[in-house]
Amino acid sequence: MLDDAELAAVEAVIRRAAAEIVVPLFGALAVGDIEEKAPGDLVTVADRRAEELLTQELPRILPGSRVVGEEAVYGDPSLMNLLNGPDPVWIVDPVDGTEAFAGGSPRFTALVALAQDGNLLASWTYAPVLGFLATATHDGPAIIDGEPVRSHPRATSLRHLDVWTPRPHWWTPEQKAQFHALYATGVSASFFDYSGLAYLDLAAGRRSAMILPWELPWDHAAGVLLLTAAGGSVIGMDGRPFQVAGGNALPLIAAADESTALLVRDGLRSEGHA
Repeated sequence: MLDDAELAAVEAVIRRAAAEIVVPLFGALAVGDIEEKAPGDLVTVADRRAEELLTQELPRILPGSRVVGEEAVYGDPSLMNLLNGPDPVWIVDPVDGTEAFAGGSPRFTALVALAQDGNLLASWTYAPVLGFLATATHDGPAIIDGEPVRSHPRATSLRHLDVWTPRPHWWTPEQKAQFHALYATGVSASFFDYSGLAYLDLAAGRRSAMILPWELPWDHAAGVLLLTAAGGSVIGMDGRPFQVAGGNALPLIAAADESTALLVRDGLRSEGHA
């Protein structure tokens, strides 16, 4: 586990990547600075340069550690195997919400988490333009802007429960049936934009539940630790906690507490759509 000085050093590196690379390019990207890796999946020079800096600097703080970054995995998918190995692994998404960043919206974050043997040890969620910083450790509190936070369990039924979902174009055909079954219970549903800020809102008690149909570790690791440190829960459809190395039963349910997560899970299973 990292000591206080090492935790502070990680925060400093994340802030440096944002201040030196990401923020100067915010609102200043040229046409050639943005690419589409897949339909709807953007990457910019800021993503790549910030990830390179983090990949260089984070192992210096924790010798022997490795880095699994979103852009590096796109070029070499075998890097995902590091999540099953014995070495400490930094899980990095230098710009979560690239679409927002490229479009001039400040709703993007840098997400960094440290894991080992499948266990999440520390996490950082930093929104440089909005000025939000959230951190967590496996044995400490969830902290947002310097203050400990707790999620607020309050679900007694699905009817009128506020539930965030991704937009329908992210749903598989099977998940479409599940979402419609959940909607039929009378939940108060709305769409979220990016997981980094959504996990932060759940941890701070501003939301009750969120459903995520994908398991890419850089989208989840930092937020999962933040939320669970705040008292929340992230489970798959089989009820198992989030598995950072993959193999989760999708969709994932993130909620203010385990009972709320299970309530939403059962709603997704209703009307025969198990």
